[in-house]
Amino acid sequence: MATIKDIALEAGVSAATVSRVLNNDATLAVSEETRVRIFSIAEQLQYKPARLRRLKKEEELSRQQIGLLMWLTLEDEYSDPYFSSIRRGVELRCEELGISISKVLRGNSRAELQPFHELDGLIVVGSIDDCDVGALYERSNRIVFVNHSNELDEFDTVKLHFEQATHAVIAHLRQLGHDRIGYIGGNDYIHRLNRQEEDIAGSEPRRFYFEKELGRLGIYEERFVMQADWSSNGGYESMKRLLQLDTRPTACFIGSDPMAVGALRALHEHGVKVPQEMAIVGFDDIEISAFLTPPLTTVRAHTEHMGRAAVQLLLERIEGREAAVHMTLNTTLVVRESSGSTVL
Repeated sequence: MATIKDIALEAGVSAATVSRVLNNDATLAVSEETRVRIFSIAEQLQYKPARLRRLKKEEELSRQQIGLLMWLTLEDEYSDPYFSSIRRGVELRCEELGISISKVLRGNSRAELQPFHELDGLIVVGSIDDCDVGALYERSNRIVFVNHSNELDEFDTVKLHFEQATHAVIAHLRQLGHDRIGYIGGNDYIHRLNRQEEDIAGSEPRRFYFEKELGRLGIYEERFVMQADWSSNGGYESMKRLLQLDTRPTACFIGSDPMAVGALRALHEHGVKVPQEMAIVGFDDIEISAFLTPPLTTVRAHTEHMGRAAVQLLLERIEGREAAVHMTLNTTLVVRESSGSTVL
């Protein structure tokens, strides 16, 4: 693609002169012969001003038909700030670029999904089996998976740095003097779109790195690890089970803030002081976290950025990038009163 420098070289003038001529700068003192020569060379080289190139790119983007496939139903998404924030990031970035999301598909619905090969690209949010997705959308080089549990070598992926997040939590609690540290989290599955197949049990990364880190430190105790569904009730029931132990943990890392809300209720009901008798750290940093009693120390998952990054990766694929890219976003530990210290 021709540039102003190419035209200047051919015309034997400076790039600044070419720029001013092409922009019809009336204050420029240049001969009519030079003006004609510059416009003639620009036409021969098929030069298009940056403004026109930008408009052309925006027009091309506006014609892209993007699909968004999520596992959760709309009702479940409303109650799960983690995934709704990822979706918001996708939508905001598409809106900024003038791209339309032409299809929003739900894997966890009663309706059977039909193939959607006509799309220009697809963003998949959540752990959905990649083979099932491929059966419905055949352009594998135009699929971006967000927050998938498995390593998907041939696809673009966006996920959080769970190992970094867990290390920061454990280091914080250890610095506060805790050796008996519990974990409450949910179960992880690779969901099947094929209704004839069962979901596949996966390895939940927060629990995996929690057990790995505490094992390395020599302080891991299996009885302090509780699994339930990803909900406030799951956190509530799990914490009640922890409180029934003869020796209970003095701190607890909880895999989601909604679960932490339930866990805090159980602690309040049993008269356990937070953080004096048990320190609590959550995960997500949803809006309510700062307004709990006490305010919740938590890992801020930059989920909106995950959605934005997925759009960017997909556009690069549409524009021709061949190699798969795997993007991992770091998290931020937000220290509040529930862990017992406002300073890390």
